[in-house]
Amino acid sequence: MQPSRLMPLLPAGLALSALLLLGACGKKESPPGPPGGMPGAPAVTVVTAQPESVPVTTELPGRTTPYLVAELRPQVSGIVKARLFREGSAVKAGEVLYQIDPATYQATFDSARANLARAEASLDAARVKAERYAELVKIEAVSKQANDEAAAALKQAQAEVSAARATLERARIDLAYTRVTSPISGRIGRSTVTPGALVTANQAEALATVQQLDPIHVDLTQSSAELLRMKRDFAAGTLRRAGENGVPVQLVLEDGSLYGREGKLAFSEVTVDPGTGSVTLRAVFPNPKGELLPGMYVRARLAQGTRDDVFLLPHAAVMRDPKGTASVMAVNAQNQAEVRPVKVAQSLGDKWVVTEGLAAGDRVIVEGLQRVKPGAPVQPQDAPAQPAPAAPAKR
Repeated sequence: MQPSRLMPLLPAGLALSALLLLGACGKKESPPGPPGGMPGAPAVTVVTAQPESVPVTTELPGRTTPYLVAELRPQVSGIVKARLFREGSAVKAGEVLYQIDPATYQATFDSARANLARAEASLDAARVKAERYAELVKIEAVSKQANDEAAAALKQAQAEVSAARATLERARIDLAYTRVTSPISGRIGRSTVTPGALVTANQAEALATVQQLDPIHVDLTQSSAELLRMKRDFAAGTLRRAGENGVPVQLVLEDGSLYGREGKLAFSEVTVDPGTGSVTLRAVFPNPKGELLPGMYVRARLAQGTRDDVFLLPHAAVMRDPKGTASVMAVNAQNQAEVRPVKVAQSLGDKWVVTEGLAAGDRVIVEGLQRVKPGAPVQPQDAPAQPAPAAPAKR
């Protein structure tokens, strides 16, 4: 072919080469799919279930009650002369709180003391006479009848002394009762009487109430069904006891804060309340600063044992159907999602304690649940390691 004929074809060839080169540069390689999954499958985050041992802590409602309570009532009648305390203050055992007018009781005491002195003087005279007649009757200086009468008079005088001594003791007690004292140490409440008020012995209304608040009691209620289930778990060996040296108790106050001092479980009631089906437990807490007051609503956490071979899963991993049945979404060996019904026993911090439905090594989806369906392929990715929670378990 002649050169003159080839010249028109060169621009067309160059243009075609340029178009092919641009097309090759515009192509992009599609990235390879993540390992372990199928291309197009949604990515999910999984945790591998491993058996653990967790503490079992029951959270129970309760109210604070005083350690000791003493209602002050007068033992004698009279007019209140003085109130010797400040309402709401701390008082000590034996401290005088009220003074009842002692005038009549003082007079009765003085009279009884004089009667005792007279009876003792009569006793001395009768004893001397009886001793003298006992000697004279031996020589027949007095008759036997006179001697017998002297001996009888001595016994009567002795009895009168005993009666006078008892009367004096009663008068002393009544006089002491005019000073109303506190039987216990604690904090005293408001007074129901003022100076000048008339009070009567053993009246129904208390003058005031003293309560010992350090330590303080916390009365808790636990359902009999829960208590029975716990006993069965102990018997079956699925729950180990926390110890025999007393059950430690933590207190959660009304505002949600944790009380700074730990208490101990004192005793458990031996009967079930037929009205509520619950058992009363009593815990004792130190209360040196008076932070806990009687009648406060609290929640107590009792460490009652340890549960072995359970699995901890984040709250987001557990789903519930309308009936409340718990389940999780697991990844099988074919990297497919499948539903696993599980049994949840309690909460431990931000995790659920699962007792049934899982085995060691199961991969449970914790993120991406909204993107998967049962039986669909997924691309599992391990969740980053997190420290174990230190919060106590709550039933």
